[in-house]
Amino acid sequence: MTAYQDVFKRYEKKYLVTQRQYNQLARALAPHMVPDRFAQSTIGNIYYDTPDFRLIRRSLDRPPYKEKLRLRAYCTPEAGSEAFVEIKKKYDHIVYKRRIAMPYGQAIAYLGGGAAPAGGQIAREIDWFRGFYEGLRPAVCIFYDRFAVQDRHQPELRITFDSGIRWREEDLDLAAGTAGRPLLDAGTCLMEIKIPQAAPLWLSRALSEAGVFPTHFSKYGAAYQTMLREETLGKGGVSCA
Repeated sequence: MTAYQDVFKRYEKKYLVTQRQYNQLARALAPHMVPDRFAQSTIGNIYYDTPDFRLIRRSLDRPPYKEKLRLRAYCTPEAGSEAFVEIKKKYDHIVYKRRIAMPYGQAIAYLGGGAAPAGGQIAREIDWFRGFYEGLRPAVCIFYDRFAVQDRHQPELRITFDSGIRWREEDLDLAAGTAGRPLLDAGTCLMEIKIPQAAPLWLSRALSEAGVFPTHFSKYGAAYQTMLREETLGKGGVSCA
């Protein structure tokens, strides 16, 4: 496995950006930002939830504290490909993310009820999460194409642009490819600013001049709400077979 960061604590702000706004922001960001180490990637996620969608329903209520569990890969994985089991929590507007890396096949077995593949504090937290939320199972797959940049002088400041966001509620296996239904209108992407503290003045000015304002958009939340609108949730929930 490659070296990776396993603990994150930061503020995250989300913005829905049109192509015109993206073009304007790109010009404003150019003097300050450079592509980060993983500048371009296609990210796949499996979000885990209870049969009654307890986690996402709570999240959409915007409580002071919320959490989620997902399996992430930065490619279409095979059994031995690197993947990450992640717990993401948000409290008082601060995001805490903790994750462990393991081969994709092992991660699937682990989240399916298998034994923890390794010790450590993060593994114990994931085990507690799995025990507390009874019946966790794959709920939805979400994919997107990401472009990421970081500040030249303050690399903790990262900005990501997620385009082509798509989802599916069947074939809940990242190894099955990245096909899915579009979640946003064509030409719209999700921008996220990830920073340990307040944004610099130049960035705040660039956002204001581009007419870009924060939103509460959630990829999993939007997919779940789409399922509700389409009445695909039956009495027993969506089949995950």
